[in-house]
Amino acid sequence: MTKPSQPKTALVIAHESDGPGGQVSVRLRALGFEITDHVINHVYDKPNEHTPLPDFEAFDIIVVMGSIRSLTKTDEIDEWVFDELEKIREAHARNQPMLGVCFGGQLLAKALGGSVEAAPVTELGWYEISDGDEPNPVGPGPWMEWHHDRFAPPPGATVLARTTDAEQLFTIGSSAGTQFHPEIDTAHLAGWLEVADAEYLAAYDQTPEGLRSAMAANDDRNAQQCHQLVDWFLNDVAGIPVDELVAAGVSPRTATLPTTDLTTTDLTTNRSGAHPA
Repeated sequence: MTKPSQPKTALVIAHESDGPGGQVSVRLRALGFEITDHVINHVYDKPNEHTPLPDFEAFDIIVVMGSIRSLTKTDEIDEWVFDELEKIREAHARNQPMLGVCFGGQLLAKALGGSVEAAPVTELGWYEISDGDEPNPVGPGPWMEWHHDRFAPPPGATVLARTTDAEQLFTIGSSAGTQFHPEIDTAHLAGWLEVADAEYLAAYDQTPEGLRSAMAANDDRNAQQCHQLVDWFLNDVAGIPVDELVAAGVSPRTATLPTTDLTTTDLTTNRSGAHPA
């Protein structure tokens, strides 16, 4: 009798409780991954208060999500961010696949020799992305953007997509970093809008109502393109064939995303300057 193969495992790192894996996690679960969710910080007013990261080597892939924090202000997060950067470097050295999303993409870039700076233009809303130095493999979108910083990819990386104001997708080894937010869905956006007030959004020509309306219009389409991005990452970057996951008896159909859990995060203080990245 053939022994069943062990399921693949993924560590999904959320830097705050309102920044989970969203549709990235939905697709990984639908492909049979066992996911461990790890939230670093639970209290916005105490950014250095943190739960230490687990051992990356215990997982098949690492997914590093966004944050309201900035790598241009590491003094606010110096009790945990340098450890995370070092763990990313170590994972890259052993060719462990990693997917970095927005702040996670910035961490990946910074850890491997690139840089992060304040972007000349804040991208907030739905943007189409163009080819990079090689053709864009994940489609023009539009994709959700919400960031004030941008990365310069590390030496040896391949830039696959960009907008006028920021590089948007790069690969290096068995890892990939995005500046946009493929994971976004209605529940995820609701968490972000808990900490971004109307005055802050108005500075970028946005309103809570407008963002909710645009999310509703893009929700189903974005879930599909996010799942396709995850498949591309697994197949072409991480070297984990999706066909083999499906052949092992896992259905490729979309799973249902649970409601984002905000109960463990202190959101009682309005964060007029808060933003995911």
